[in-house]
Amino acid sequence: MDLFAFKTLLVLLSFIGCCAGNVLPPGPVDAKLGTNVTLKTLIGKAELAVIIWTFKTDGEPIPVATSSSGTLQPVKEPYIGRVSINKTNGYLTLGPLTTEDSGVYTITTVSADTQTGDIELRVLVPVSDVTITSNVPEAVEHNSTVVLTCKAKGSFLKFTWLKGTTPIVPDGKHFAEKSDETSSVLTINHVLRTDLIGSIYCSVANSLETEKSAPFNLTVHYGPDEVTITPLAPPKVIRAKSNFNLTCSARSNPPATFTWYHGEQMMENSGPVLTLEVIEKHRLGAKEEAYTCRATNAKTQRTVPSPAVSFAVMEAISGSKVSGPTATLIAGNSTANLSCQATAGTVKTISWLKDGKALSAGGRHVFATDMSSMMINLLQKEDNGEYTCQLTNPVNTDKATYKMVVNYGPEGVKVDGPEAVEMNDIVELICSAASVPPANFTWKFNGTMTAIKTAKYRIDMARYKNSGTYTCEAHNDVTDKTTTHTHTLSVKEEGALDEGLSDGAIAGIVIAILVALGAAIALIVYCRQKVPVESPY
Repeated sequence: MDLFAFKTLLVLLSFIGCCAGNVLPPGPVDAKLGTNVTLKTLIGKAELAVIIWTFKTDGEPIPVATSSSGTLQPVKEPYIGRVSINKTNGYLTLGPLTTEDSGVYTITTVSADTQTGDIELRVLVPVSDVTITSNVPEAVEHNSTVVLTCKAKGSFLKFTWLKGTTPIVPDGKHFAEKSDETSSVLTINHVLRTDLIGSIYCSVANSLETEKSAPFNLTVHYGPDEVTITPLAPPKVIRAKSNFNLTCSARSNPPATFTWYHGEQMMENSGPVLTLEVIEKHRLGAKEEAYTCRATNAKTQRTVPSPAVSFAVMEAISGSKVSGPTATLIAGNSTANLSCQATAGTVKTISWLKDGKALSAGGRHVFATDMSSMMINLLQKEDNGEYTCQLTNPVNTDKATYKMVVNYGPEGVKVDGPEAVEMNDIVELICSAASVPPANFTWKFNGTMTAIKTAKYRIDMARYKNSGTYTCEAHNDVTDKTTTHTHTLSVKEEGALDEGLSDGAIAGIVIAILVALGAAIALIVYCRQKVPVESPY
């Protein structure tokens, strides 16, 4: 149908009169570029004399296709070979679609009456080339404003920003979004490290399909913060040359660099660890002083100090020694001076012990003000024993001992043995005395020196002639003292010392006899009760 005939037909239809009804469903109708689309009507099976489809423009409508008496009329460009009309229901099939096919289509039908209707067709370009770009290659927390731009090809696009699988909801302040037909801009004001942890995606969709961008990652530099030193509370005094160090740490991206300070003075040490070796190399630690570290982030240009820790370094005590008298010590005659010192370390306190028990000033014990020496005046036998000097500082305790020997005696000489024996008995007399060094013993019998020079005097077979006095002489070669004790021995005839049973033995025999007698009486009474007695009647 040529344009003149088409216009004539439209004039004729307007003369006849037409009315708008529910000829077409509500639109729009979306279809993918390059595919075919069918614009359906709400007309059931009907005998339609004329069906006219036109494309609305700002000027004259453009004829798309016309069916008259069931015959499709000749079609002009750009619809040649691309359209068809269902003569029964008026459906228009158009394709393959081009972007120029988007617009409003009008149908006019003539049967018993004339009806018209409009519907919008949107030809959608497929979603493709979804990409994210950033206004900065990297960001600094709190300082940077990050602008992410998502662009895509396609038509009627809707943009959604995702963090992982969670949609980013703009609040207009921290997150702000602005979109147009082909792009969306997400602005993150004063970016935080958590904003871009994980991948960012841009999802682009139209009514037919959805495409998602490749994951986008942006480095956010932050820190340093939470700068700490370990241990936070070290001992107040650290043992010199021990395996001690301080470790500094901080949350930072990129990792922070560290510098160490003694007070306000920077030390020649870098890295997160400050060793005691370095502190001692700087000749520090003689007194309790503060140490800090400072963490620096080259990207954020921030430097943050740690809390300070304080301690002193002290050398351990070693090489302790007790010096004492070298001369021979005699109880009641000598005085002893003991002194204690160490070859290395700082000594804070000194204490003295004797045989493991603490000594204190008073009586015969006199201590120097700093307890480094002790004097005992005059020595007694009780002063024999082991003396311990205990040197202490906050990092260790060292000890040294001295064995003191005080010579005394002999004293308390005594002889243990029988005073009377019978003929042929063995006799042993034992002499003892308290003495340092141990005493030497000699024996006299009735005032005459014997050949016995041991603590024991033995007689293998006693005779009457052995009766008499036995004198033990105990002599200490160091003290040059001699002490004696006399013991009297009487030798009697055999059996002379047999004095019969003792009182205890006699008492025991008497008790045994009484018990036996009682048992016998009880048995007799029992038996008489058991034997039947015949009646005299």
